[in-house]
Amino acid sequence: MTKRPYNFSAGPAAMPESVLRQAAEEMLDWRGSGMSVMEMSHRGKEFVQICDEAEADLRTLLGVSDDYAVLFMQGGATAENAIVPLNLIGRRPEHKADYVVSGSWSRKSQKEAARYGDAQVIATAAEAAVIEGREQAPFTYMPDPATWQVRPDASYVHLCSNETIDGIEFIDWPDMAALGQADVPLVVDASSHFLSRPMNVARTGLVYAGAQKNAGPAGVTIVIVRRDLIGHALPVCPTAFDYANVAKESSRFNTPPTYAIYMAGLVFKWVIANGGLTGMEAANRAKADLLYGYLEASGFYRTRIHPSVRSRMNVPFVLNDESHNDAFLKGAAAAGLLALKGHKSVGGMRASIYNAMPLEGVQALIAYMKDFETRHG
Repeated sequence: MTKRPYNFSAGPAAMPESVLRQAAEEMLDWRGSGMSVMEMSHRGKEFVQICDEAEADLRTLLGVSDDYAVLFMQGGATAENAIVPLNLIGRRPEHKADYVVSGSWSRKSQKEAARYGDAQVIATAAEAAVIEGREQAPFTYMPDPATWQVRPDASYVHLCSNETIDGIEFIDWPDMAALGQADVPLVVDASSHFLSRPMNVARTGLVYAGAQKNAGPAGVTIVIVRRDLIGHALPVCPTAFDYANVAKESSRFNTPPTYAIYMAGLVFKWVIANGGLTGMEAANRAKADLLYGYLEASGFYRTRIHPSVRSRMNVPFVLNDESHNDAFLKGAAAAGLLALKGHKSVGGMRASIYNAMPLEGVQALIAYMKDFETRHG
């Protein structure tokens, strides 16, 4: 059997090989039904079983209580940038929402929300970098929650807890009650580190994540929303995006992304079988420590992210001499190390080392980087 290359794509990202093989085996006939999952009615008993199992497994993994609805939606986290304010900003008559801008994705979230109400930036790493006279480039650290200027009449405060492009991760979600804002629910975009470690959903009012990083293929978006926050949608909110409608119909208000939900369900079972979220965290910490350790020791490569907020999922780095960038990427691809080019907005390189990336993949990347440094340093 030909060895598969290591895929460091930021998303859609690598999936567990055993999950892909199971899906291949079940492609033409799911559990003797005579149908592919792609062919099933979303209201038929077979798919209802698939969808309900996926929800149950996800609740088990994250310890989600019945106080929360678990929704499988469409449109990715980008759509949720609009769907969240459409559902939540009307909770209070002021139509206010507070946003922490810690990177490229949270900046996009805030700009989208501003179309539906008063979406204010209450903390930003870019601004603080200037105010505090830091030498670091913008978006290299996370604003301290103690500095957030949360408005007590805001409908919610929004945080992107892992900035995929910038490589910044907020490990421990803040407790709004401890910040003196118990009445302002925390909304978290957890897309690019969802299911990579235990997460305290109980500290949030809503968590959302595009599945295509750690939880499945592109096409399904996971929303975990506290039930008391449902039912406040703005009149302009499309019925298919109203959390109340989706929750009432168990994610089957309209035709959901059936095959993507099935694949996500297989991934949930794979995570459970491999130690759950504590197992994922241990493996991800080992991979990240190994790669960051090498970057720290090298004089040829460097990472600009503050050590306290370095993402375990997305590791951006640069070559000190960027004239070698093209040669680095060409050689990496030839060595079976794919999709290492950084996002166009920040340049450089980025290794996304999600759950499905084995430790051997990171070891192979470091071996290549050492060899490249020897030949070009």
